Amino acid sequence: MSQATLTLSSKNYSSWSLRGWLLCRMAGLDFTEVLVEMDDEARQELLLLSPSVLVPRLTHKTVTVWDTLAIAEYLHEISPKAGLWPKDLAARARCRSVSGEMHSGFHNLRSALPMNLKARHEKFKIFSGARPDVERVKTIWTECLEESGGPWLFGSAPTVADAMYAPICTRFRTYAVDLEPHLAAYAAMVLSWPLLAEWTEGAIAEPDEIVELEVEF
Repeated sequence: MSQATLTLSSKNYSSWSLRGWLLCRMAGLDFTEVLVEMDDEARQELLLLSPSVLVPRLTHKTVTVWDTLAIAEYLHEISPKAGLWPKDLAARARCRSVSGEMHSGFHNLRSALPMNLKARHEKFKIFSGARPDVERVKTIWTECLEESGGPWLFGSAPTVADAMYAPICTRFRTYAVDLEPHLAAYAAMVLSWPLLAEWTEGAIAEPDEIVELEVEF
């Protein structure tokens, strides 16, 4: 029996659940998924950011940790050889910086392009307030790929940064965001990542009656 559980919400809509799940899988952690039932009460709690619904939430042995970056740091401590953060000091600092930027910023992008793995909008007009966020993501990806040589943001293997930006790749696909060839190649690689493909299968199988929330969770 697994010694860990990961509490998640919707696989189709919850980008933070996706990030936490990717990190646990990247760390090689054996865990059981626990899905929050998306009834009206749970939706209200999520919308109100109630402390009674903290997702994703990792429970491992006697430890409970929530917040995606806190989960990343905990997993790094228990599985340092998993390579969640780059070995090089400067690269690790940059990785933490761009991961933290995604964690605390890009509010207009999140509002304008909510995660929806089942949807496709081929002619979607991004409102002006979200465009700087989209351009900032492009800049981060370009700088990281040029510095590391790719194909992942920090070299030959995925790190926390790739897990943090994976939902953005799905958003760019959902809303047909134009990307320069080298960025399109990175996004395509992430979208073909076996872990993301596995998560997407679960999202597609999710009941359609789940109501899309107007905020990210």
